[in-house]
Amino acid sequence: MNYRQLLQLLRSLSLVALLLIGCSGALVATPATPTSPPTVPSAPTATLLPVVQPTPTAVVKRALFVIFDQFEELEYGEPRAVLEKQGVSISVASSGSRRVTGSLGKKVQPDVMLSEVHTADYDAIVFIGGYNYDDNNADAIRIAQEAVAQDKIVAAICAAPITLVKAGVLKDKRATSSLSFSTLQAAGAIYTSESVARDGRLITGNGPAASHNFGKAIAAALAE
Repeated sequence: MNYRQLLQLLRSLSLVALLLIGCSGALVATPATPTSPPTVPSAPTATLLPVVQPTPTAVVKRALFVIFDQFEELEYGEPRAVLEKQGVSISVASSGSRRVTGSLGKKVQPDVMLSEVHTADYDAIVFIGGYNYDDNNADAIRIAQEAVAQDKIVAAICAAPITLVKAGVLKDKRATSSLSFSTLQAAGAIYTSESVARDGRLITGNGPAASHNFGKAIAAALAE
């Protein structure tokens, strides 16, 4: 074999070797990792908020206290304190706009004059007695009549039931008062010696010592 033939043989062997290396690399190639399908984000879960019911507005009861000069302060102060503790709104009416003086010197400024009172604005009308009670006040009598006609709570203590007598609203009603037995009886009332008497929506008290229980009776009637 001459030199040319030997060189040709070496070239052929080199080509074969290259082919074998290429095939071997193809056989050991790492297979491609399969591609995972794209992740689809889940839809957000709707959050259901609790239904908030509106808070009912509390109904405030309103009471009108009718007083005159020399009103009995215990009969005024005790029922007012009892009612205000129960959340009742209190207004005061008198025959004038000036301050009214109680039996012990207490000064009270009226919120409204009796002549301007709209009875329908109140849930209870309370007549407070005293040494100088005006038993012939036409506006007080009118208010008592309107209150009964409108089914309001009507209360009077000590000498104040005389307004109910003049208004003609005591017929066949149990009542008490510091007034004489005959005065109530003449008005058609059923007299009782109880310190506080309640007949339906009409409440009467017989004097200062009954003031606290008088106020409690009005509060109970307003709560019904």
